[in-house]
Amino acid sequence: MKSNFSQQRLLHQGLIASAEKYPQKTALVIEGTPYSYKQLLDSVLRLARGLQKRGLNRGERVAIYMDNTWPCIISIYAVLMAGGVFFVINPQTKKEKLQFILKDSEASFLLTDGHLSRNFLSIIHELSTIRSIIISGAMPELTEKMESFDRVIANANALDEAPFVNPKDLASLIYTSGSTGFPKGVMQTHQSMVFASWSLIEYLRLRTDDRIMLMLPLAFDYGLYQLLMAVSLGATLIAERSFIYPSLIYQRINEQQATVFPGVPTIYATMIEAHRKTNIQFPSITRVTNTAAALPVEYLHSLKEIFPNALIFKMYGLTECKRVSYLEPELLDEKPASVGKAIPGTEVFIRLKDGTPAAMGEPGILFVRGPHIMAGYWKRPEQTERMLYPGEIPGEKILCTHDWFKMDEEGFLYFVGRSDDIIKTRGEKVSPLEVEQVLHTIEGVKEAVVLGVPDEILGEAIRAYIVQQPRVQLTERKIKMICMQKLENFMVPKAVVFLDKMPKSPNGKIDKKALAGALSHE
Repeated sequence: MKSNFSQQRLLHQGLIASAEKYPQKTALVIEGTPYSYKQLLDSVLRLARGLQKRGLNRGERVAIYMDNTWPCIISIYAVLMAGGVFFVINPQTKKEKLQFILKDSEASFLLTDGHLSRNFLSIIHELSTIRSIIISGAMPELTEKMESFDRVIANANALDEAPFVNPKDLASLIYTSGSTGFPKGVMQTHQSMVFASWSLIEYLRLRTDDRIMLMLPLAFDYGLYQLLMAVSLGATLIAERSFIYPSLIYQRINEQQATVFPGVPTIYATMIEAHRKTNIQFPSITRVTNTAAALPVEYLHSLKEIFPNALIFKMYGLTECKRVSYLEPELLDEKPASVGKAIPGTEVFIRLKDGTPAAMGEPGILFVRGPHIMAGYWKRPEQTERMLYPGEIPGEKILCTHDWFKMDEEGFLYFVGRSDDIIKTRGEKVSPLEVEQVLHTIEGVKEAVVLGVPDEILGEAIRAYIVQQPRVQLTERKIKMICMQKLENFMVPKAVVFLDKMPKSPNGKIDKKALAGALSHE
């Protein structure tokens, strides 16, 4: 199948172009097994044809409930090629949430792994929109709707004619946690995802010979875009299921000579701990990226030792527009607390609550303007309206992040806190991030989280949760004393709780909601 475009307009055209240019090049290394671009495109076209034969119509939603595997990646591109809208559900998602997402999306197809059947078999009869279930790996007892993934591909010819897709058509739903406790689907078009992919490729200075490490779930947009960037560029993606076994990831980096390492602070905390014990180093890595949560400044020195040849990119983003800003790695020492400036092709600005522009250094709400912002939340017009505001150009929408930022005189952004995270104590507003940054400077602190706890006198009291480095014995008194030396009195934690480990989301982020939930039951 030939690409009719010299310029990528649709998300799957990146695969077509790379397969035409580099047919024998390794596109993917999945759990150590290599696959070429020719192999990838051939399997994608066969599955796309199989979906088409089973009645997939343009714009219908297809759920991909799989691990980071060869079938999962084939499925993403096959759905796009057949004109559908894909969304990846984290394989750690359990029955109740899975059922909600499948119902909410009105998915027509479910592509899944057999080992996850315990979660989907008992709810299928309640999902009237699903017409077909295609299962990879170990098969459960088949019902009328179920088929083998391998058999569907083996029995299908390659797709010879793809349906017309407009760049403004939906490409994906990305389900993200909602304030109500139910996830909501962020609608992203082909145009927005193609733009975001190439903007990231540009500022990360990626090249066709890069080898990008992936151990973050493809359900997480940070993980998904590692795939999209690699394939659009014609680079190589080295995929593992997770970071559960760090030693395996370390081995894979070295044996595959990975050059790009995307992580989150919890992953880096684990690596720093290992570095202190065994002095791990990965000289092949030339780019290190961080998002999902603020990277503590105190991690930077250790990361430079672990990745001695790497540029370290601090970034800020949210699912509703993928990425907002990045800091040029050459400025890391000069502006270590900043998350940089807007990504290429976009704009950012800060407004006060009344809508007026914030002065330099004045905290305000960050707004984002660019082709990468979402089309809205799937079937949630009221929540969409809360996020997408009228822009200055008639008919234009801009994204309100609802996150607090400051901007310096050179235009660099500094994260202050999320609107829902701001703690109101003693009549003052406290950013948990500011307190957490101080806690991370204390020797022996591995991870730290700060929450506001209801308090009759203070309104909210500040409580710190801390995981210590092994063989370290910190005390609540010592931590409070250090905080008193570095913070205003009203910002010092009233209580410190020591944990063996932090609750984590499937994406590896510290789950503040789980901590808050535990608080509510005290």
